[in-house]
Amino acid sequence: MKQVKIKCPYCHARATLRPANVVYGQNKRSQGKYLYVCDRWPACDAYVSAHNHTHLPMGTLANGDLRHKRILAHYALQHLCENRHMEKREVYIWLQSKLGLNSKQTHIGQFSNWMCDEVIRLCKQASASFPFDQAV
Repeated sequence: MKQVKIKCPYCHARATLRPANVVYGQNKRSQGKYLYVCDRWPACDAYVSAHNHTHLPMGTLANGDLRHKRILAHYALQHLCENRHMEKREVYIWLQSKLGLNSKQTHIGQFSNWMCDEVIRLCKQASASFPFDQAV
């Protein structure tokens, strides 16, 4: 598997493909998983998961704050799926239209803090009962 050359957007160091247990420790979450981790880790806490089969990055490197926002954005979309009885594919089509993006651009792993906030705001607006007002 060929590694991708990634530069950390925070400290500009290189990021290297490493076993997930480097960050997560030895547990079930890290078994067989890989991350692109900033070479300055842990001083710079930026990393991103790699796909299991291809080892390509699942998005852009993210620090703790951005990783948290991406988790909240995924949760917001999941809640909207459940609340509106929509399939995941339908929710992403809806999100594409709201954000003016195409399918290749609509990946939360690529989103900035602002875009994640926008996803959460749009989902909150579209949902009658949104459970986390403190998220944004």
